[in-house]
Amino acid sequence: SDHADGGGQQKRRKAPPRPPEIPQAALADIERRHRVYSSLLECLPLADDHWENLRGRGLSDDAIRHFQYRTAPTANLQSLAQNLIQTGCDLYGVPGFYRDAQGCWTLASYRRGIVIPCRDRWGRIQSLHIRLDEKMKKGGKFLTFSSTDKPDGVRAENWCHIVGPVQPEILLIEGYMKADIVHHFTGRTVLAIPGVTSTQPLIAALKELSGLGVRRVMTCFDMDYMKNWHVENAYRKLLQLLSGLDITFGTYLWDPAYNGLDDYIWESCMKRGERNANSLEAP
Repeated sequence: SDHADGGGQQKRRKAPPRPPEIPQAALADIERRHRVYSSLLECLPLADDHWENLRGRGLSDDAIRHFQYRTAPTANLQSLAQNLIQTGCDLYGVPGFYRDAQGCWTLASYRRGIVIPCRDRWGRIQSLHIRLDEKMKKGGKFLTFSSTDKPDGVRAENWCHIVGPVQPEILLIEGYMKADIVHHFTGRTVLAIPGVTSTQPLIAALKELSGLGVRRVMTCFDMDYMKNWHVENAYRKLLQLLSGLDITFGTYLWDPAYNGLDDYIWESCMKRGERNANSLEAP
């Protein structure tokens, strides 16, 4: 502890040594990320329980295959990385990959769940996300496949996911899997963010889409924003940002007994034989 010396001066506590910096890779461009992630998905199966989970959300087997959902690997990770390298993939700068203590490439994949690709408007895979089988004690149900603070690792950005061709009106939703499911049911073009606070990538995406002819955005976030002040606050900030763009916007509401739009369409409309979400309301 600090103490006074003979001159009454306090000796300063020595600062702890700084930990050695872990070398980080520069983010690979979208073409390389798409190639690596596509090759990885080709190597991974989809477990039976995950098939059943996705069927239970109303997806057909063809849709499940189309969206390329897979089961996140938790074993033989170094072998997986080596297989990708042998097929010509360059893993440097691709989020989720890093070098282990022996200098070998491996994957930052530790928890089982469903792998969800996040795609740009050309269908290229920007990043991968995992819907976990078991919710984390600290954190939610979703993880980004990322390798921040790992040797030669790199952080994944909160990119927007778009499914469907660019149309004058698009839906804006929270969650990549939700976007896929809503598009599957309705045929509508859906833009997804990983969370209501992920505004920076969203503004960039909407500016680009505005230049491509998008004129109206209908937000359709989970109905819990009506009773969750944190979500509601983020939602209000989001609407403020949208109001600064050359795009009109509105909000879809539905029966709050169904939190997500995907649940509402599947449970309330599709199972009753209605082929579209015609009971949505835009106030």
